[in-house]
Amino acid sequence: MNLRELEYLVAVDEERHFNRAAQRCFVSQPTLSGQLKKLEDELGVLLIERNTRKVSMTDVGLAVARQARKILMEVKSINEIIQDFDDPMAGEIQLGLIPTVAPYLLPLIIPRIKKHFPDLTLWLHEYQTAVLLKKLRSAELDILILALPVEYSEFVEINLYEEKFWLAVAQQQSLAQKKTVQLMDLNEQEMLLLEEGHCLRGQALDVCFSAGARENDRFRATSLETLRHMVSEGLGMTLLPELAVPKKRLTNDPIQYIPFSQPEPSRQIALIYRQGSYREQAYQQLAKLIKQCV
Repeated sequence: MNLRELEYLVAVDEERHFNRAAQRCFVSQPTLSGQLKKLEDELGVLLIERNTRKVSMTDVGLAVARQARKILMEVKSINEIIQDFDDPMAGEIQLGLIPTVAPYLLPLIIPRIKKHFPDLTLWLHEYQTAVLLKKLRSAELDILILALPVEYSEFVEINLYEEKFWLAVAQQQSLAQKKTVQLMDLNEQEMLLLEEGHCLRGQALDVCFSAGARENDRFRATSLETLRHMVSEGLGMTLLPELAVPKKRLTNDPIQYIPFSQPEPSRQIALIYRQGSYREQAYQQLAKLIKQCV
């Protein structure tokens, strides 16, 4: 039995698909299947039920996978201790971000991180909030950058910045003539929003409902850029976080981006990590640098 075999077992347990598990572990499917069969032979039990339609875990397979997660987390903690004693700002960190932050924040922070911490390698992962939190709990990820609040209390939160919402509206609409808008201006307006699973959707819904706006229930976008294109075609308006608002406006831009007057709707972006992490010093330094960048 070795750690790679345990990683393969955990991947199959979570993906319930051999090909996806193999891709996640960066190996071929035959390699993954062969190593798991070797593990079953060594343990003398059937861990995985295989058929042409689906992959199922046996009861003993589920129990072994649970224990394997604990072992892998402890091994990760050992590596973190060694890294912290050697150089806390070197080595690798698995960073997860939500899709409404990653494309706009990363260009601001990655060059500065490379400059200040040249021996640090960041592996970037983009998922919706629920998936990120699950991966942080299982130690697949080390830190997350996402919007608060989060449901779990076992994480440490470092506030990075408060991000205001702006209204994105087509130039031909009447609201586009305003230099600032008030929440009451959204009353009876139809808003384009993201699909379920994005935390920004819930935050935007709160703003819209409080202002008397309604959602266009015929369309839900998969990304902020899709929302932007829909607005540019004059099919509605939406809320965008401030970092997604272009800093340089094109003269022929079909979208007008308008800030809100007080009270300005906003969201809080934070860096979070597991309590008791041995690399806390590194995470604190990263948070400090990100604050300076933003």
